[in-house]
Amino acid sequence: MSEITSPQYWEKKYQNGKTSWDIGYASPPLIEYFDQIKDKNIRILIPGAGNAWEVEYLHNKGFENIFLLDFAENNIKNFKKRCPDFPEKQILQMDFFDHKEKYDLIVEQTFFSSFHPRDRQKFVDHLQFILLPQGKYMGLLFNHGFDFQGPPFGGTTRTYFNLFKNKFNIIHFDTANNSIKPRKERELFILLTKK
Repeated sequence: MSEITSPQYWEKKYQNGKTSWDIGYASPPLIEYFDQIKDKNIRILIPGAGNAWEVEYLHNKGFENIFLLDFAENNIKNFKKRCPDFPEKQILQMDFFDHKEKYDLIVEQTFFSSFHPRDRQKFVDHLQFILLPQGKYMGLLFNHGFDFQGPPFGGTTRTYFNLFKNKFNIIHFDTANNSIKPRKERELFILLTKK
């Protein structure tokens, strides 16, 4: 296991406040998509959820089958303090690659960018495996590189497209139109369906 794939690495990041990816609330492009979902019973996974602002948003909107997955213990403790009525059985403290349940929707919010580019194909393969037929992968990806050693790790639209195209149908893959100001024009909103 490399350093960045260990729970200890991420615990330390949160403890030291080095969490620039965490904006303290659910991202506006994700909220816009969530607000269009009519079936509040679909199974939704938010992997690498961190402080789980998206989980909290969906829970407060009445979605019943949302699953939080993260392996950093402090993040989960923080979430439980904010949302004490969230079902315990839907909080999964584990490694993403060990998880085998199936979902209608998997939400991307800075999880993909935590993986080194060499590990991205493994991520895409597992993502497809845990999606139900016609399942969707939706969220945001950074559409640029970074001038420091990641994580986060960025990339280009072409690189991402080539990575996903064999396992997913591309529904939407374009610059997000309602990103927060510091990320304006710097992230892609993606919507893919399992082939």
